[in-house]
Amino acid sequence: MQYDFTARVNRRGVGAFKWDEMLSENPSVPEGVVPLSVADMELENPPEVRRALHDLIDAGPLGYTGATDRFTSACIDWQVRRHGWRPEADWIVTTPGVVPAVFCAVSQLTEPGDAVIIQPPVYYPFKRAVESAGRGLIENPLKEVGGRYEMDFDDLAEKAARPEAKMLILCSPHNPVGRVWEISELRRLIEICVANGVTIVSDEIHNDLIMPGNAHTTIASVMSPEEMKSLVVCTAPSKTFNLAGIQASVIYVPDAEFRARFKAGFEKLSLGGLNAFAYTATTAAYEQCEGWLSQLIDLVWTNFSRLVDWVAQSHPELDVAELQGTYLAWVDFRSWDLRDEELKAFMREEALLWLDEGDLFGEEGSGFERFNLACPTDVLEAALARLDEAAPRRGFGKNC
Repeated sequence: MQYDFTARVNRRGVGAFKWDEMLSENPSVPEGVVPLSVADMELENPPEVRRALHDLIDAGPLGYTGATDRFTSACIDWQVRRHGWRPEADWIVTTPGVVPAVFCAVSQLTEPGDAVIIQPPVYYPFKRAVESAGRGLIENPLKEVGGRYEMDFDDLAEKAARPEAKMLILCSPHNPVGRVWEISELRRLIEICVANGVTIVSDEIHNDLIMPGNAHTTIASVMSPEEMKSLVVCTAPSKTFNLAGIQASVIYVPDAEFRARFKAGFEKLSLGGLNAFAYTATTAAYEQCEGWLSQLIDLVWTNFSRLVDWVAQSHPELDVAELQGTYLAWVDFRSWDLRDEELKAFMREEALLWLDEGDLFGEEGSGFERFNLACPTDVLEAALARLDEAAPRRGFGKNC
């Protein structure tokens, strides 16, 4: 089946976060300007998911709902087919999002006085989770090596050995730099963490969004049962199928004692399950939407290639990080020599571009912008055209 990834969706006035932010900053922003910031898609949802939700509504009451065997099988079978590993059914903990799961893991699986390692520039709720729990923050920044980001294992080994270091939050694939970690990199990280008694919380929410020529490895698939005793793997259909508003995540916690400690955080708030729509949408997505996902990845890769070509032709002073996973492009604007607030103002006021500014992800992201590529290609091309028009007025670009 051929799916339509060209239709524009109108998200004005429906509570969409990034649209509301754009319109609150500039109520007169012209029709046709689409924000490319927050990581949800400017695309229609898979029709199979929409049909399943319509069927649910038509079927009868929307009462208290729990996980069915079919839901559990759909989650496990997806991991087997797409990622080559088979989690056990009793490892599953459902949560209303990966971010709540990360916050819960930090608060429940560490103690006051402990510290948590993150690897900036990285998804900003990681830092918030650490700070909100009152834990210490240890940063193990990624290294740029020839335009490619790598983990700094020497630095990690030194910091993981600190007595207060008790947890590491891994972003796999990495948001925002787009890396898909290789098995050798994961094994080195595992060895360091296990040797120092450091729990690993692996955020794998982008694990299905892998670009051609790359392969995602679920960290649990390269760990022994003993190593998995202090592991939490966070997955969800939300990024893959544009279902963030459904609030459904599937968290895998292999060790029973660890799982009980993790679940206790949600039980304190009586958040032990998902809503009825979440179970239905997840099941339909995992059972029926692989074809849609394949075509989505083709679109993202086309958009990334278009962005790379645009940089080469019009703005060779910029650098685009290699995109191995996610639908988010990480672009280096440091050559423009603008302070972060100046770059943000230029983008939003002069180019009418709403992106995620790099400094959101830590000081290592200063001077960068994150482009959301999950949009019709003509939306991206219109955004680049606005940038092409605005940049020369500041003396930026190939012909300036």
